Amino acid sequence: MSGSKSLGGAAGGPVVDLTHLARMTLGERSLEREVLKLFVRQTEILMPRICGAEAASAATLAHTLKGSALGIGAFQVARAAEGVERAPAAGLAEAVATLAAAVAESRAEIARLLSASTARQVA
Repeated sequence: MSGSKSLGGAAGGPVVDLTHLARMTLGERSLEREVLKLFVRQTEILMPRICGAEAASAATLAHTLKGSALGIGAFQVARAAEGVERAPAAGLAEAVATLAAAVAESRAEIARLLSASTARQVA
């Protein structure tokens, strides 16, 4: 995983910055896979809560997600989470929708990365 490039995301950068991920995990591929799986699980838990929360609670939950996204190199998710943190109540729904789209894109890319990683292990 650590040596390949990731697909570009909506903003033109990688959905998951694999160079950053490798640096954060000291190049340990099994740790890369583990933190990617943990990130996906965290999004599964946090996104429904963010979607149903009032502005202050959504901001707190988005801050948690932003930290995790920064840790794995999912910078588009981190930017979108920051948008939720900063959104006024009137703009919260739009900010949450932007975050949901970024999270969906990151989940799809992570699934692809994990699948490719598993295929290399089996081969």
